[in-house]
Amino acid sequence: MRTEPAGRARFPVGLTLAAAVGLAILVALGMWQLQRLTWKEALLTRIAKLETAAPIPVATALDGAASPADLDMVRVRVDCPELSRAAYVELFGLKDGTAGRRLISACPVASSRYRSLLVDRGFVAEDVSARPGQEGPLGPVSVTGVLRVPDSPSIFTPKADPAGRLWFNRDIPAMASTLGASRPAPVMLMAETASNPEFSALSPAPIPAAISNRHLEYALTWFGLAAALLGVYGALLRKHFRS
Repeated sequence: MRTEPAGRARFPVGLTLAAAVGLAILVALGMWQLQRLTWKEALLTRIAKLETAAPIPVATALDGAASPADLDMVRVRVDCPELSRAAYVELFGLKDGTAGRRLISACPVASSRYRSLLVDRGFVAEDVSARPGQEGPLGPVSVTGVLRVPDSPSIFTPKADPAGRLWFNRDIPAMASTLGASRPAPVMLMAETASNPEFSALSPAPIPAAISNRHLEYALTWFGLAAALLGVYGALLRKHFRS
């Protein structure tokens, strides 16, 4: 039987595997943050262009886009029949650190591809129980806003409550179904103009005024931790073979 020479330490397989797994996770997190950095910089560039972009008819935007991604951050205008008194579902959201609900209604559109567009009419703080009533003005409401592609829900996103008409992510097909809207566009219109001027608690909230971009900082933090892990592993390896 072959035995290790006396006094010779065995290679620490368990320590090495643990270090390799930790290193892989930290590097992967750093690379993910770099990908987020690229995405965030592109988003901020499009937001900057919005500052001077004139709205175009929504049908022109919807029919002229090759893919939903081409519609993201496009300013449009649309006339929505009686939007001020339209049915709505609610989307949980935050505005300036305050929890509340965003009211989502359907608007018919004259597009060759789609028959409806979901409109985020604005934000109502959690402590406001009132909602727009049925006494709003008759006739179409002209809305100017920004089209947004909805984010995919994460594993931590709560399940929607269609019976209670409450959602936690912008699930356009499910919301449209609850609102009875057919062939919805794959984007949501974030209103910049008020649908209910008489109801001041409903505040249009299309895009945050300031969007942080700290992904490079986060990436460097993860890569720094990876380097520190390598340093600790090397120190432990030297100590192991010296003992």
